[in-house]
Amino acid sequence: MAESETRATVRELYDAYGRRDFERVAALIHDDIDWIIYAPVGVFPFAGARHGRAAVLQAMADIATGFTLQSHTPEIVIVDGDRAAVMADVGFEQRATGRLLRFRVANFLRLKDGRLIEFREFANTFDVVEQALGREMSL
Repeated sequence: MAESETRATVRELYDAYGRRDFERVAALIHDDIDWIIYAPVGVFPFAGARHGRAAVLQAMADIATGFTLQSHTPEIVIVDGDRAAVMADVGFEQRATGRLLRFRVANFLRLKDGRLIEFREFANTFDVVEQALGREMSL
């Protein structure tokens, strides 16, 4: 896949997610996707590894059950062949509490046949957990 195609597909994926066009997002997910959100599953049950399109779509539905997307703004996009790295500023409202969570994520993607086949997400999970719980964590 040419870098221009990768860049265009990544842009389309993030634009669709940002405007909450989840049908378009779903169309850009490969059937054999390997997906991991690195975060504590005890706090964020949708986190962890998912394999296959149906499992990823369920994880996305689980995110939407607990949180309302407020904003998702890619700030840095780096493309190398069929791979991309994206740093984004995100905001979610926690449905149960009304708390606003604001943080940055780093996503690492790989595309195959014009669709997302590999996804890894990292964030400062300590900070995000504190925001979700509404209190500072003491060690």
